[in-house]
Amino acid sequence: MLLGAFVLLLLLYSLASRRLERTVVTAPIVFTVAGMLMLPALEGILRAGVDAHVFLNLAEIGLVLLLFTDASRTDLEVLADIRTLPVRLLSVGMLLTLLLGAVAARVVFPELTVWEAGILSAILAPTDAGLGQIIVNSPRVPMRIRQALNVEAGLNDGLSVPFLLFFIALSAAGAEGGDASLARFVKEQLGFGVLIGAGIGLGGGWLLGRATRRGWMAESFAQIGVVSLPALCLLVSESAGASMFIAAFVAGLAVQVGFKDAGRHSVEFAEEWGQLLNLAVFFLFGMLIARDWTKFDAALVLYAVLSLTIVRMVPVAVALMGTGLSRATVVFMGWFGPRGLASIVLGLVYLEQERHLSGETTTRLAVMATVLLSIFAHGLSAMPGIDLYARKLASLGPEAAENREVGG
Repeated sequence: MLLGAFVLLLLLYSLASRRLERTVVTAPIVFTVAGMLMLPALEGILRAGVDAHVFLNLAEIGLVLLLFTDASRTDLEVLADIRTLPVRLLSVGMLLTLLLGAVAARVVFPELTVWEAGILSAILAPTDAGLGQIIVNSPRVPMRIRQALNVEAGLNDGLSVPFLLFFIALSAAGAEGGDASLARFVKEQLGFGVLIGAGIGLGGGWLLGRATRRGWMAESFAQIGVVSLPALCLLVSESAGASMFIAAFVAGLAVQVGFKDAGRHSVEFAEEWGQLLNLAVFFLFGMLIARDWTKFDAALVLYAVLSLTIVRMVPVAVALMGTGLSRATVVFMGWFGPRGLASIVLGLVYLEQERHLSGETTTRLAVMATVLLSIFAHGLSAMPGIDLYARKLASLGPEAAENREVGG
């Protein structure tokens, strides 16, 4: 029943997708609402004893592919200059977001420890390019601004992973009264993850590049060859006890050294199959929301609002100081930092660790409330926001900082 409903929804949405693209009704909204309506099916699945790890594995595969794809398609030259907008957002902006998110969590949820507040902040730090697709594809938004938001969303999920794992290890160390788990984390999760990712990325990139130059590899199999690299990262990391997410992210950056076309092929795969995986996650997320929505209280709603406003917008404003961008642009970039797929999956990864921390329930519900609010708030405000922003830009003139060449 559940699979049939999802496949039927895919067909119906596909038939009307072009028309829906011109409205405020986004794909995440449609599939989340549909999932909420399928709550009876979820209850049946749980009664049947279906292993919850099936859902986690689906989400993990999706995030591994997402991290690799985002990293492999990133123009490393854009990140070479600390003055560029993406670097500002990923450095100063990211660190301040983590800090403010943790402070807000401690204030709103005093029952959380400092490290548990850090966990919640790290889960909700990454933005979702998929939820902001209307923004990054709109020609009415200057290319410089679109690129900054797209690169930020592409890389901040990978940068959030080590912070999340680090805070989980610190929380576990505090709960166990020792630092053994922390030392093991640094060695295995971080260290091994980076080494595995660098090895697979550099080695795989060299092989793919060499095969392409010598004409050994058919164009139709290039995509399969590239996508096999994050799959290798997942398998090797699993057996070595390393972080598959860190390995996939590092591999995506490293593969470009030997194979410049890796990003193009990985994006082609992500657009075809990754989208299907993403919509499945939102569909399942909707069912979980329907199950737990009665547990949402005023504190959870308050934190969700703070996470999408102050926690996001203040760091962006600080990061963009000195760029010459208008106030309208700073507000626009600050608001359009939606939380979506990466936060859902990072939340599942945290719960899968089974540390049995006292704040697990609060963290889970806070993530769900924030992502749910973001799906609707950012989806419904995207087109009106673009209209308002375009009118503000029209009054600035062609010499405005927003219109400088990309990379400036």
